[in-house]
Amino acid sequence: MKFADRIQNFQANVFADMDQAKRQALDAGQSLIDLSLGSSDLPVAAPILETISQSLQDPSTHGYLLFHGTRSFRQAAATWYERRFGLSVDPETEVLPLIGSQEGTAHLPLAILNPGDIALLQDPGYPSHSGGVYLAGGEIYGMPLLAENHFLPIFSEIPTPVLQKARMMVLSYPHNPTTAIASLSFFQEAVQFCQAHDLVLVHDFPYVDFVFSAQSMPSILQADRDRQCAIEFFTCSKSYSMGGFRIGYAIGNAELIHSLRKIKAVVDFNQYQGILNGAVTALSTCDSDIQATLSIFQKRRDVFVSALQKIGWSVPSPTATMYIWAPLPEPWQQQSVQFCKQLVHQTGVAASPGAGFGPSGEGYVRFALVQDPPTLATAVDRIAAFLHT
Repeated sequence: MKFADRIQNFQANVFADMDQAKRQALDAGQSLIDLSLGSSDLPVAAPILETISQSLQDPSTHGYLLFHGTRSFRQAAATWYERRFGLSVDPETEVLPLIGSQEGTAHLPLAILNPGDIALLQDPGYPSHSGGVYLAGGEIYGMPLLAENHFLPIFSEIPTPVLQKARMMVLSYPHNPTTAIASLSFFQEAVQFCQAHDLVLVHDFPYVDFVFSAQSMPSILQADRDRQCAIEFFTCSKSYSMGGFRIGYAIGNAELIHSLRKIKAVVDFNQYQGILNGAVTALSTCDSDIQATLSIFQKRRDVFVSALQKIGWSVPSPTATMYIWAPLPEPWQQQSVQFCKQLVHQTGVAASPGAGFGPSGEGYVRFALVQDPPTLATAVDRIAAFLHT
């Protein structure tokens, strides 16, 4: 049996290896504390669930849902952007529903890249960003994100031969996994750079609400107000704890939206109408629930960081996201995969190795704050025992 060459790019997967390591730990009798996945453990707000429940009783929502049937959702997304960022958005031409933002990052390269074209991606970065490029037959240039540069790429360091073949750039702030944030002035620089080099600018924006300060996160569209080169992806997975419902949207340049819609048309129909109805409720009425969610994760952050520091593991306290991006202590600095495998095997605490997010992620480990404070404290107790054996 023969398979396409492109499948070779998906043979090695650190996260699949970690999933196997977790299963082996469970089989060996370990009590698992899984801090490896950014899947919120919090319940979806009652008004959202009630809307979906009511939709289930309506047979008219049970069929295929084509683009024009998503109008109320697209209007809610446009209204949310206007309320949040002061941007006027056309819901007919500048918004497209997605089955989670990962659908957008995985499929958009099919509309932009020809085989051999280059995508400029963050290193480290979210794995689906590279997966979409590989599916399109593209090549990847990793823009290193280093602590000394506040985990921001330095555009002037991208080689000219790379830029000559590059067709798109993908950014994501607040950033997974480094927890870094970016300013509007940085986005303006990115927009100018992409316009100068004829690049599509993609911004993955799942953590817009996960900021533990009064500072508001800018949209890439605030830096590209005329929508000349940019598209942004939003998901309800984080802000509204709706990860399993798989609902998000793309918003931005009308030509990019139209091209992504063409790709989507041959891959799937839209998400179930009832879930879109629930997302309308979320976008329209659930701002107070977001603040409650943020308070919970801020408390978790403080408990976890303080506990790690007490055992001698100095980690920075993140200003955003639901993660801790922890520099590995001695003697593990360049062994993130081995560290995570041994940690889960010996203690049942599962984390994500930095190397799984790209070469520049080596030397770090990512913890997701998806457990309650007592469980997080127990996890640190186990980590302490592991580090001091």
